[in-house]
Amino acid sequence: MTELAGPVIAPIGADALLVFLVQLAVLLAAARALGSIAGKLGMPSVVGELLAGVILGPSVFGKVLPSVSGWLFPAIPEQQHLIDAVGQVGVILLVGIAGMQLDPEQFRRRLGATMMISFFGLVIPLGLGVALGFVAPIPMRPADTPIFVFALFLGTALCVSAIPVIAKTLLELGIAHRKVGQFILAAGMFDDAVGWCLVSLVSALALHGSGPETLVIAVVGIGVLVVLALLPGRILTRKLVLGVAESGNTTRLLALIVVLIFGSAALSHSLGLEAIFGAFLCGMMLVSGGLRPHHIAPLNTVVMSVLAPIFFATAGLRMDLSVLVTGPLLLITAAVVVTAVVGKFAGAFLGGMLGGLSRRESFALGAGMNARGVIEVIIAMIGLRMGIIGVEAYTALITVAVVTSMMAPPLLRWAMSGIPEEDEEEERAQRYAAYEVKT
Repeated sequence: MTELAGPVIAPIGADALLVFLVQLAVLLAAARALGSIAGKLGMPSVVGELLAGVILGPSVFGKVLPSVSGWLFPAIPEQQHLIDAVGQVGVILLVGIAGMQLDPEQFRRRLGATMMISFFGLVIPLGLGVALGFVAPIPMRPADTPIFVFALFLGTALCVSAIPVIAKTLLELGIAHRKVGQFILAAGMFDDAVGWCLVSLVSALALHGSGPETLVIAVVGIGVLVVLALLPGRILTRKLVLGVAESGNTTRLLALIVVLIFGSAALSHSLGLEAIFGAFLCGMMLVSGGLRPHHIAPLNTVVMSVLAPIFFATAGLRMDLSVLVTGPLLLITAAVVVTAVVGKFAGAFLGGMLGGLSRRESFALGAGMNARGVIEVIIAMIGLRMGIIGVEAYTALITVAVVTSMMAPPLLRWAMSGIPEEDEEEERAQRYAAYEVKT
């Protein structure tokens, strides 16, 4: 009788599988329901999806029905890893799709003003966030996290924008075709690219120490990935994607896109960087390689309607509002929110004024780029997963994501109401008609 070469690994148990399936059903149903309500109230759906997780988590459900909550979301690592794995698949694909929204032509046409807006929109909130991180008390800063790493992570979290939320908001308000909308998208895309570089840098420092050699290795790794994406990666991707796209085989094209995104994420992770950075670069390669929105429509539908809501609801599960009951933590959370809002708004406003925009247009820039939504949640989850932050700082960052995402639509609506539409913008509106969002 031939012996097996290795031990036989038992499949997932019946009880664990049952809990996992119920988790998926409950999280998706709650996220979709509250996301729909948020959309009808004029807010991004991510606000409702996060709120679904908060209600089902320790803040509400865990206090009202602790026994049911303990069964549905048991504190068992193996069980939590199952739902986390689904969330990771969703967020990697989501960031890859976000990277596909990068339009290189936008940078070439509006390079000067875009760089001005992006520079100040990044540097000012980054500096304020780092400064706040150095004075943040324990437990807002975990005792075992080096203060430099925590401060740099907090600054990075506060300086990013959320292109998926921004783009959806602009489309819903019908101002994506306006000059200000174009500047917001172009500058936000650059912010996202720099933000993922900073996240990967901080992740490397957290994993391998904050010494100069780690910093050099991380910077070199980022440089290698960027060079690969811009040169051979873009050429290879273009040949693969266009070759399959011309065949008209949609299923094969979608499979290729997913393989490329996962492969890029794996390469980034193998270099000691955050996997999501590789996914974002892959999205940039795909769009510069000739991929168009209609090519990814089926994938976008699955990600945005199923996988992304599950991820955001899972992110909300880890938010515990009860930790903010104490005065000091509530005050520092308020300080984080104010720093995020003021820093990003001031940076974008100053960049807009120096870039030649009017005061009203610069105000609209600050309002639009303040939305953190998706990206803030992803970065907060990365920090929590890696142990850079604890539940206190995580809750504060999720609060930033919710508050800034809720602020953006009404402020943008007010600012744009006083800016007359130009002829060029009316012509551009016809090209955006195909991307109309229905909520």
